[in-house]
Amino acid sequence: MQTPQMQNPNQIANPQSGQLPEVKGPEMNDRDFLNDGLATCKYLTDSLNVAVREASHEQLFNDMMQILTETHQCARELYNTMFQNGWYKLEAEDQQKLQQARQQFSGYSSQFPY
Repeated sequence: MQTPQMQNPNQIANPQSGQLPEVKGPEMNDRDFLNDGLATCKYLTDSLNVAVREASHEQLFNDMMQILTETHQCARELYNTMFQNGWYKLEAEDQQKLQQARQQFSGYSSQFPY
């Protein structure tokens, strides 16, 4: 008999799809492939952001910007798929902490020159 896992009340997640084995072997499953793809997209977008910022040729800039946009879209699709299957969990932030951060940073806007 399986015991239900304790659900963190601050956790935002869908229930797992049930497609994963109870005991993980060395072979990659769907979640592993998606997780690997998402990690790769995150790495690529970080690197491409630097390359786009430093591109000295206009056409090179445009080409890399297109690749960067497509890579961000791919990462979003992978994230959505993982979240829908319950394979990507988020932690909800405490409302009081959000309000404190909002108050702290809203004061900074008066320092902007425009």
